[in-house]
Formats: sequence, structure tokens, C-alpha cells
Amino acid sequence: MSLRSLPGLLRHEDALVDVIGAPGAVVAVPEPARAFALAGLAQLSERHPVLVAVPTGTDAERLAFDLRAYTGPDAVETFPAWETLPFERVSPSVETMGRRLRAMWRLRHAGDDPAAGARLIVAPVRALIQRLGPHVEDAEPTVVAAGDVVDADELVERLSRAGYRREYQVEHRGEVAVRGGIVDVFPSTADDPVRIDLWGDEVDRLTAFDVNDQRSMADLERVEIFACREVLPTAAVRDRARLLVGQEPWGRDQWERLAEGLVFDGMESWLPWLAGEEHLLGDLVGSSGQVVLVDPRRMRDRAAELIDEEVALAATLAQTWGATEDATAGPGGRPEDATAGPGGRPEDNADGAAGSNGAARAFPRLHLPFERLLAHTAAPVLSVTSAPEAPATPRIAATGWDPVVADAARLSKQLGGLVRDGYSVTVCAEGEGSARRVASILGEEGLAAALLDGSPSDLTAPGVRIVVQPLERGFVLPSAKLAVLAETDVTGRRRAHRQARPRARAQEGFFDDLAPGAYVVHHQHGVARYAGMVRRAIGGGERDYLLLEYRGGDKLYVPSDQIDAITPYTGGETPTLHRLGGSEWQRTKARVRASVREIAEELVALYRARTMSPGHEFGPDSPWQREMEEAFPYAETPDQARAIAEVKADMEEPVPMDRLVCGDVGFGKTEVAIRGVFKAVQEGRQAAVLVPTTLLAQQHFQTFSDRLAPYPVRVEVLSRFLTTAQARRVVDGLADGSVDLVIGTHRLLSSDIKFKDLGLLVVDEEQRFGVSHKEAIKALSTGIDVLTLTATPIPRTLEMSLTGIRDLSLINTPPAERLPILTYVGELDERAVSEAIRRELLREGQVFFVHNLVHDIEATATRLRRLVPEARIAVAHGQMDEGSLEKVVLDFWEGRYDVLVCTTIIESGIDMPTVNTLV
Repeated sequence: MSLRSLPGLLRHEDALVDVIGAPGAVVAVPEPARAFALAGLAQLSERHPVLVAVPTGTDAERLAFDLRAYTGPDAVETFPAWETLPFERVSPSVETMGRRLRAMWRLRHAGDDPAAGARLIVAPVRALIQRLGPHVEDAEPTVVAAGDVVDADELVERLSRAGYRREYQVEHRGEVAVRGGIVDVFPSTADDPVRIDLWGDEVDRLTAFDVNDQRSMADLERVEIFACREVLPTAAVRDRARLLVGQEPWGRDQWERLAEGLVFDGMESWLPWLAGEEHLLGDLVGSSGQVVLVDPRRMRDRAAELIDEEVALAATLAQTWGATEDATAGPGGRPEDATAGPGGRPEDNADGAAGSNGAARAFPRLHLPFERLLAHTAAPVLSVTSAPEAPATPRIAATGWDPVVADAARLSKQLGGLVRDGYSVTVCAEGEGSARRVASILGEEGLAAALLDGSPSDLTAPGVRIVVQPLERGFVLPSAKLAVLAETDVTGRRRAHRQARPRARAQEGFFDDLAPGAYVVHHQHGVARYAGMVRRAIGGGERDYLLLEYRGGDKLYVPSDQIDAITPYTGGETPTLHRLGGSEWQRTKARVRASVREIAEELVALYRARTMSPGHEFGPDSPWQREMEEAFPYAETPDQARAIAEVKADMEEPVPMDRLVCGDVGFGKTEVAIRGVFKAVQEGRQAAVLVPTTLLAQQHFQTFSDRLAPYPVRVEVLSRFLTTAQARRVVDGLADGSVDLVIGTHRLLSSDIKFKDLGLLVVDEEQRFGVSHKEAIKALSTGIDVLTLTATPIPRTLEMSLTGIRDLSLINTPPAERLPILTYVGELDERAVSEAIRRELLREGQVFFVHNLVHDIEATATRLRRLVPEARIAVAHGQMDEGSLEKVVLDFWEGRYDVLVCTTIIESGIDMPTVNTLV
């Protein structure tokens, strides 16, 4: 339900009305009410568009999210910054460039076409001080509507000029495919690809389709297809590149490719040389618009940081590429430009990349100083601060709402107090389930709350209403007797800012990739080489056969309708072919049958004993369980919520649980374990979490302790970090039942460890335990619930899960704010390595450098220290003594080192949230 009727209440707020359109005005607005105030500004003012500048990209996403709740989804556009750093030789994502081009187009059309324009454009300062491409004025979208007359060849040619890549099948943004009279394209700004079905030259049907199975999903009336690159090989770009071929020391090959009009990954890195004159987003805001600076002091500081980072990068690259003081040609290729910046003015470099030295000339600036942003707009500028900067500063007297976590009585009391004072209270829930839950909680406390279904309602009348409208932050505005609360204000749960997108499903079918030369197995004749499809007249009519070649030149023709008799060979790269009619294949099958029978008998006996053993039947969720789960500060992903429900359902069965939860690192397996552990300890049972390393034990101890701190649960850790006396107290506590939860390493499997009443065993990173440990785990887990967590299950565990012997839960959905992993593969290049490390240091992150040869790992570290002398580098590998290894990894975890040169020991499941780069 929309909240659009609420911002109009600000027409009586003099602090806002008086500053609309006033140049240089300042108004103080508390952070929780900023989105509401800016929505009111856009609604009450005749000035549009409104360009809202904020310090960071996260600020922009959050502010835009709440603005859409008050203004509608089509009235707000974000202008994101590139994810890449200057001179990175990596292109920003297609989606980012498409969204930027769309925002620029809507900004230009805001004055003359309200339907095409956006009333509010929200942008971080990094995006605002970056030069725009040389052809932003030509960023008109290609518009296709049902019933249009379209020349398919001309359409594909236009999309190719806009940076789209022609492929056999569309799977990613920025791709286009043609099959007969069908043109598939994945627009740079769309969530789904679009299918244009032509009847002759007329668009007969326009549909969105699923990228996984290529099937149409929904009909569309029209589609806007924006370009997917901000640097395109236009005639002007090619001409400028020709001037610079052979004159710029950085990327001579790339200059030649630009001059030839080629499109390649990373070409946006050359934008500072190609942009020509200064062009910023502020140029697109006419005098009839409005510019709002949110926290201008923070924005200036952030802009200065960006300039300093670029200066440092330019200086480093100038040394690497030999751009020294003897560079006499400027970015335009003319000696007279040597002291001028990329815009052709000497002052461009006076406050930038090392003045007018060689670095500045070789690497002209991508970002311009903050002051240039203000100079590039003709619209009045309004500054919004958190607190009054002077006594006379107008102020909107709004306040935030203190989150009420798991205290329904306190929440009801606070809301009831507002209602008695005549307030209109709107509680915004994330979904229908959340809305019903909040209404139920308030109803149990005697506070009536109307649950609105989306039909038009008066949200300004006194009383409490619950609407389904996701919101980031709520506020209380006393002057208007208005309170708007987000679900996070009520429950304390942080909401996700990005909707998790489902992963692409793998193509089904064994023979999608079957090609001549591949090895296959016929269930009667054994291993053969597939030689392709042939057409033969055998036994009468002509038909298609799969030709299989066996040892000795024998050939077998398999009718195409009997293809299920063949399976791909998966036992190695170069198997030995069998003979047709020989006994070797029969002997092999007999050995396999015997081995399978032996393993099956063992497993059947083991799991019969488990299923026949009486297990503890845990009760349904208690109020404490629901309270603890509500306090989870993030939104569960769909797969994570399903895994939690499956684990708790297993625990409520009268047979022992044996479930494997498989998910990638960071996908939320630990929270699944926390919910299960808390369910166990509430009923007086003990829980144990078994981990492979002391460091992981320490991290889990901190996580579980923090989550269970509000409850009477004694959490202990058992590892070599403890003294003998400390370990003895933990062991005694397990025996007498005073320890509810223990997190430990292999020490938990020692013979002296006795539990008074163990109810749940959690095994984390199972693949890191050896055979002897597995046997000890079996003995420990007899008759109790077992939950196994892993990102890479061992084959036997995975096989038992897939065949139904063990229960399996898959967590495939990444967390909502998890960024996609960008992977680049190439030959070893020391310059690329040093650039990658320096990029990570610039954003204060850490780096894993994996070198899996111990004998020369120290030499590798020494070489890295020479390449990046400013980096703090440590070495870790499995042949170090345990004490030294743990100290190094702990020091790295605590930020004392920037780069860890290591072997694959980092696969042990430790949580390193600041490591963003892996070489």
C-alpha cells in the first residue's frame, strides 16, 4: 500500500516550505525523517527534477528505497557509482552502466516529459564527481512496443552499436540473439530478458522470458532498451583515440583497439582521456530543478578521499608504467597540453593527481573536486543536515523510534500513548505474514490495529494502522501528529536492501554436451568412445543411431530411441575401452555389485539402528524461541528459512535427526545451527558444536554467545586456547549438566568427555575431519539428533543425502546484500597482482594470496613485499607448528596484516569478512 498521501502533511511545516527554491538554504532534518521530508519537498515544490546527493552508495540505496514508499516506484531513480576503481582495466557491471544511462536520460527529460522523467534522482557523491562519457547526450533508449514495425537487422545493428553482444542464446544482461523471426535481448536495466516475436516486420508479441528454461513468462506492452556501455566506439571516440595511439604509455594495444572501433572489457578505464571537456551529472539539472546536498560535510570528506585514492593510484601506475617527468605530451597528444588536465585547463590538475607532473599527464583524472559539482549546476542548492549548524537554521522537529525487541507490552504501551495523544500511527510491514503477526501481537496486548488490505484509506486519521509497505526507517513528527514505523522499528530486525535473485538452474539432461570423442558407458557392453550420430538402414527402414567405438575396432550402433542405455563416463579422463562381447565388463560389474552390497549392508545396519533408536521428541517452538528468532538482525533468505523449518521439524519427530545442511560460505548455515541449538537447550538438553580448528571454535563461540546472551544459557568453548584448569571446569560442567552448549575441536571426541544429557550434535565443516574422527563422531551421536553443516560435502556424505539415507537441506540463495563475485583468469602478471592488492588496500580490505607450494612460499612472499612494499604481509601453511600457524591466522583476522600468503588451509571455514580479494 502506498504512503503517498502522507508527505502532503508537510505543507504546514514552515521549516521546509521556506527553503524550497531558495539558493544556498540550509535545513536540519533528523536522519529517520529525511526520506519523508524529501518526498514532501518533491511534492510541494514546483521545481523538478530534484537531484539528491548523499555521501555513499549505501546511503543512496536506503534513501531511494524509502522515497519510493512515499512517492511511488516510478518517481525515484538512483544514479549508482561504478564498482571499479580508476584505471582498473575492468568494466563496471552492465546493470550499473545501464542504470546510469537511464538516470541521465530521465534527468534530461524531467522538464519536458513528466512521464519519461523522474521527479527524484538519488546519487552518491562518488557518482556525482565522476566525469560522464563522451556520448551521454546520445543515450536515448531503443523503444519497442507491441504492434510496432521493426526491421530485425536494423534493430540488432542498433543494439550492437549500443554495446550489446550477439550470442547464440541470451543468458546475461547485454546480450542479444536472433533465431528466425525472433529477437531475444537482455536489456541492461531489466530483471528478465525480452523476446521480440516478429511477424514479418511487425512486432506480433513482446514477452519477458525465463533465462533458465528460455520460456516466455508474461506479455509486455513496451520495452525500453538502454545502452550497456558508457564508452562506445563512436566516430568522435575513434578520432580522439587515433591522436593518442603511440603517445600514451599506458595501454598502447588498447589505444589501437579503441581507434579501430572495437568493443572490449575494461574500455571504460580510458574514459578520462576520451571524455574531452568536463561533463558532470549536475549539467543535466536545469535551472528549473533543485539540488539537495544531504550531509554536505560528509560528502566533501568522501570526495576528498576519492581524489586522494586516485592520486595514489596514478602515482603508483606512473612508476609501474614508466610515466615520469620526461612525459612532454598532454592527454590530447599535443605538447602544449602537458600542463593541462583532461578538460584542457591547467587548473584541472592543480588540485589533483600530483599537480602537473608526469603522473597527472599520463593518468588524467576521472573524478573532479567537489566544488566542480556545484559549479556544474544552474539549479538552487539546498543543504540538509542532521542538526542545526546555527541558531537560525530551520529545523524539522522529528525523532526516530527506539526499536522494541521482543517486548510486546512495551510496544503496545508506546503506541497506545501516541494514539491517546491524537497521533496517526502507520506500521509498515515487510509482507502479509509480518503484518498479521504484528496485528496479532498488538491485539493480544489490547491495542486495536486496523490491518489494511491496499484499498484507499485515510492514513492521516488518529489510530493505529498496519500496511504492507517495506520501509527502512520510521519516524515521529509531533507537529503533524504523525508516526510512521518500519518493521525494524518494531522487531529490531534489519531489512535486506536487495532482493535475493534465484540462481540460474543447471541445464537438465545428461547429453546436452555430448560430443564426438567423449567417453560413454553402455549398461551391457561397457566403456566406449562416442563417434557421433549416423543414419543407417539396418533391418529395413532408415533411422538415426549413436555410433559407439570399442577396443579392437568393434562398433556398436545404438538406436536413438534407446539413448537411456548410455550414460556419460565420469571415472577419469582417459579410460580403457572394453571389447564387445568380452568378459571384462561383466567382471567389473560383479566387483562393483559386491562392493555396493557390502557398503549398503553396513549403511542399512547403521541407519536401521538410528531409525529404530528412540529419539527425543522436542516440543513446538516456545515464546522464547520466537523471540530469539525475531532478534535475528537480518532477513532470512528463502532457502535459509526452509532449512530452519526442516531442522526444527526433524527435531520434533520421535526419531533421531540426521540432516545435512549444504550451502556456500556466508549463506547462513550458522544461523540454522543457532536456532536448532536453542531449541535443544530450552528443554534441558545439552548441545555440542564440533569444528575442525581452534580459530573457528573461537569465532563460533563469539557468535553463539552474542545471539544467546539474553537467555539463561551457559556457552563454553573447549580448545587448546584454554588452560588446563579452564578446560577442566568445562569438562566438569558437561558432566554435571551446568554447561548447556559447548563449542570445541577434536578435543570433544576425547574419551574423558562425558555429557550428562546430550540432545544435539552439530558438526561444522565435516569434510575437514578424518576417518578416525568420523568413527568417534558415530559413537558420540548414537541416539541423538545430528546436524551437519558443510559447503563442500565429502562424496560419501553427499551420496547418502542424495539417495535419501540422510536428509538434505540446500541453501542456494545468497544473502540479500552479498555482492556477486567477479572472477578474472589470466597468466601470472606481477603488475596485475600489485594492482589488485593496492586496490584492496585502498578500500581498507585484506587479501588472500594462495600459493600451494610450501617449498617456495617464503620466496613468493618476499616477491610480493617487493611489489607492494606498503602492504603488511604474513605467511601461513600447514607445515608450520600449530602455535605459530594459529597466531599468524589470528593476527590476520584481527587486522594486523593486509595480505596472507597461504596454502589451501584457508578452506577450513574461518570467517574473514574483510577479505575481498583472492589471488
